[in-house]
Amino acid sequence: MSGNCFGDHYTRTGLDVPTRELLTFAMLAALGGADAQVKGHVAANLNVGNTRATLIAVLTGLLPFIGCPRTLGALAALDTAAPADDASSTEEDQA
Repeated sequence: MSGNCFGDHYTRTGLDVPTRELLTFAMLAALGGADAQVKGHVAANLNVGNTRATLIAVLTGLLPFIGCPRTLGALAALDTAAPADDASSTEEDQA
């Protein structure tokens, strides 16, 4: 499994790593029931340069397609893995 998931997919060309990680986050959020994986990919997104605000924007765009329960689950995973630091972070996230 690791050879397929991490070897084959990460060596393909066409998408940079931040975009690939963002798509993985979006697909796991849409799948539902993969909270641990969503949390892991929140951390991975932050490690490759995507921001908390970007992840929130993705979930906002997905909301009409994946529904409230899955969006709220992904937001909960985001808040657990990358909580807002203070009021200024919250204002940036809403911008």
